[in-house]
Amino acid sequence: RLDSMSLSEGEVIDELLLRVDLIPASLALAQAANESAWGTSRFTVLGNNVFGQWCYESGCGIVPARRAPGAKHEVEVFDNVQKSVEAYFLNINTHDSYSFLRDLRGKMRKRNLKLDPMSLAIGLGRYSQRGDRYVDEIQRIIIQNNLRARDG
Repeated sequence: RLDSMSLSEGEVIDELLLRVDLIPASLALAQAANESAWGTSRFTVLGNNVFGQWCYESGCGIVPARRAPGAKHEVEVFDNVQKSVEAYFLNINTHDSYSFLRDLRGKMRKRNLKLDPMSLAIGLGRYSQRGDRYVDEIQRIIIQNNLRARDG
């Protein structure tokens, strides 16, 4: 999903390195807990979707009960939880909405710092319509559940 035609070889390599890096376990776990209502949401139970990921083709998922009039999105259905996790990693590592997270992560790497999930969470402001409140929720889940202990 990289437009390599307009970039030099070095720029392509730099961008790919930003996109193939880790996502701290604490951050992914906090998002999964939040998005799946701790594994109890109907999207998780019926569709194996632990990250609340949307799709935009009719029939691709489960229609949200409170979807706004005229909205077309559905909550994607996955064959299993592993497929949901794979789609989440692809989404975070490629979608333009999370380029700030990837930039932060790249800066941490260049400075030989451990990936800080609290800082990286700031790059998730566009993951949810709740914006900054969502970032606060993710950070709170990380702290309250000592999830940083899960980071390698």
